[in-house]
Amino acid sequence: MSTYLLSLDEGTTSCRAILFAEDSRIVSSTQQSFRQFYPQPGWVEHDPEEILKAQIAVVQDTIAKSTVDPAQIAGIGITNQRETLVVWDKASGRPVHPAIVWQCRRTASLCNRLKEAGLEAEIRARTGL
Repeated sequence: MSTYLLSLDEGTTSCRAILFAEDSRIVSSTQQSFRQFYPQPGWVEHDPEEILKAQIAVVQDTIAKSTVDPAQIAGIGITNQRETLVVWDKASGRPVHPAIVWQCRRTASLCNRLKEAGLEAEIRARTGL
């Protein structure tokens, strides 16, 4: 029985699922856009539930178009849109706040103060950012 790999690409403006065969051939793929919100100048947010629904939809569509039995999917690789942040409530499983997107500038002044305090290297070492 052949096995497949499923790649989930959670980008800044869309979700994508790509199903790969063992020989790296693309068997099936689907992409779906989602909205960006700009609640204030320089701020960028996403609706985490909209992203989750879109990602589930592209996975289902990609598998359905392929005729591959999901049991043949040997692994899943996930990529994410840089440093976008979502906090989920453990009890409810729902997001606490809209996703703060990597492009958002709401903390720019704080970041500048940290740089001015000479903490840039330490923060990069601890976070990779």
